[in-house]
This record gives sequence, structure tokens and C-alpha cells, in this order.
Amino acid sequence: MLRLYGALIGLSLIWGLSFVFMKWLLPPAGIWGIVFLRCLAGAAILLPVLWWKRREINWKLPWKALVVVGIFNCGLAWGLIPLSETEITSSTASILNATTPIWTGIIGFIIFSYVLTARQWMGILIGFFGILVLMDFQVGQLFGKEFIGIGTMLLASTCYGFAGQFTKRFLSGTGVLVITTFTLLTGAVIGLIGMLITEPIKPAMLMEPLTIFAIVGLGCFGSGLGQLIYFYINKNGSPELAATVTYLIPATAMVWGYVLLGEAITPNVIIGLLIIFAGVYLSSKKSKAENGGTNSLSRKPGEFRHVK
Repeated sequence: MLRLYGALIGLSLIWGLSFVFMKWLLPPAGIWGIVFLRCLAGAAILLPVLWWKRREINWKLPWKALVVVGIFNCGLAWGLIPLSETEITSSTASILNATTPIWTGIIGFIIFSYVLTARQWMGILIGFFGILVLMDFQVGQLFGKEFIGIGTMLLASTCYGFAGQFTKRFLSGTGVLVITTFTLLTGAVIGLIGMLITEPIKPAMLMEPLTIFAIVGLGCFGSGLGQLIYFYINKNGSPELAATVTYLIPATAMVWGYVLLGEAITPNVIIGLLIIFAGVYLSSKKSKAENGGTNSLSRKPGEFRHVK
């Protein structure tokens, strides 16, 4: 459990910064250029590792399932986020991204016939309350713009939720490295197609130091290392535990805003962060009865009960 929570916090720090990187990359790369670059850079650091471990891998892989996860988790979601950031701020985008656990639970219930325990639903609600605290309860700001921005970010969160449930259901026997690498390659293909149809990358602007830093940070760390950590949590914990990283991202995004942009951190950010941690804990902890009468945490946290 300590490793899972440590991975969750590390992932939130990486992905919180990703929203800043996407803002920086919009002018030189465009929406689909961002998808292509981040997926390609992420896959580039994982392909040598995959080649090194090729003899340990069973290559009878569920290719269709890998492509589906790649389309929703990397291609569509990562295209919708920068599209949203053309109309809304990176902080607002990260806040809307925090609805992912809600969509994960709803999709699990509707499509995969799963249901969360009362404790887990309580954790999700507490986490969402923490998001409201971070927003200073200014809920109206989420519904005051046109669909591109608010709506597209909610669609991106839905894509994440579906991909998380699909991964747990159909890729539980597939290694994290394989899942991460091939979903990134799928996303790169989608990004390339979208880029060729819509707008090309501006090569001159890509040579600027800030742009190069953003590509490395977003691609190698946010997409490569970040995806590896995400699928580790998804497989060894649960889709819901992995999805709760989006509760932490708004807080880390604001911290990065303070460090990089000099933005103030208000008291509601600290209070909201503490509430969010409580929600993450409750949404992943199981009761003694649910653990078969033991207090062991060795079982998978946040595990669903299947509805027959």
C-alpha cells in the first residue's frame, strides 16, 4: 500500500505539471501535434527497455484491447485536453480532470456490471468535496462557457474512466511495460493522423529551449514514466485508485503554478488537499468484512464486487 500511495503522489506531481507543458506547446505544436510529440517521446524512452526485456514477454498479446486503450487513454483524451486549454486555464482543466473517478465508477457500473462499496463511494464524494474547496465553491464558473473547454475536458475524463475499466477487465494479464508502450504508439499514430489533417507542427518554434523542455517533460516524464506509474497503480491497485490521482492533480498543478509562475497558494488549497487525501484513503481502503474478516492490506484496494 505504501508503494501504491507513493506512486500516486509522484504521478500527481508529474501530471500536475503536464497541464503547464501543454499550454506552452499549443503555439508551436497545435492540439494533435501535442498528442503526437508526447506519445512519441514517451514511447522512445520505453522501446529500448521493451527490447531489452523482449525474451521475458509473451508476445501473444491482446492487440485489439491494447489499441482500444491506446485510442481512449492516449489518442482521444490527450487530444481533448489541449483542445480544452484553448478556451480554459490549465488549473480549470486540471479541476475538471478530477471528475475521472466519478466517470470510472459510473462506467464500471453501467458497462462492466460492477458496483462500488458504500465506503468507496463515500471516499469519492469526499474527494469531490475537496475539489470544491480548491475551487472556493465557485461551481458556476464550470458552466459559463461553450462546449469546447468545459465539455471537452469532461469528455477527456470520461475517456480516462473507460480506459481504466477496460484495462482492468481485458489487460490484467498483460505487463505494465507492454501496455504503456503500445498504447503510446497507438496514441502517436492518432496524433500524427490528426496533425496531418488539421495543422502541421511549426519546426522553428520547436527549437526554442522552453519548447524542448516542455516536450521532454510532457513526453518522457508525463507520458512515458507517468503512464508506466499509472498502469502500475491500475493493475496492482484498482481503476478507482488509479483514477483518484485526478483528485491530487489540481493541488499539484497549483503548486507548480506557484513555483513556475509565482501564483499564490491560498488556504483553501491546503485544506482541499487534506480533504482529498482523506477521500483517496477511504476510496481505496476495504473494511475487515470485505477483506474476509482480516485487517490485511495485501488484497487489491478499491476492488469491485461483480453484480451477477
